[in-house]
Amino acid sequence: MTRVIAKVLVGAVAVLALGLALLLLVLPLALHLQRYVITSGSMTGTIDKGTLIYSRLVPVKDLRVGDIITYAPPGYRTLVTHRIVQITPEASGQLVFRTKGDANPVADPWRFTLDKPTQAVYWFQIPYVGYLIAALSLRWARLLFIAIPAILVAVALLRSIWRPPIGGETEGRGEAASAPDPAARSYPEARS
Repeated sequence: MTRVIAKVLVGAVAVLALGLALLLLVLPLALHLQRYVITSGSMTGTIDKGTLIYSRLVPVKDLRVGDIITYAPPGYRTLVTHRIVQITPEASGQLVFRTKGDANPVADPWRFTLDKPTQAVYWFQIPYVGYLIAALSLRWARLLFIAIPAILVAVALLRSIWRPPIGGETEGRGEAASAPDPAARSYPEARS
């Protein structure tokens, strides 16, 4: 009975984990959302460090002061997620943006334009999940979260295949039952 309960619990946890993975990874792809992990505290209070955020692409011309965007600042290769605090149109019609992290005391020192016609704008967040996503970028963490559970499942399957039958029962395991020994059979005595 205990084994049945354990199997049901393990199955339920596996289904929940798969459902969570689908919700966090596949559904956003279907909705054309972009996913980012917040790694600094510059937006603390609004978006805390370790949060997984989802952003939707919007036309650059539709951006407004107050929108939170994820972009690469001029001269940097890493992405930043900050709030737009100023939009200034140039004579050419191109928009110049200035941003600020909500937890920072002053605006960012750079002003920038966006080269692409669309821009990722913050839509919603899932706190703490970013830590897990970031950890999976480390080789040892992938080993811990993916390889070890896979090995444990394989060992459990092999063990159930090779386990000897309980109580000598062979029925239903695909093994041939041994034929009865005719010498061991008792016959009634013949009377003459």
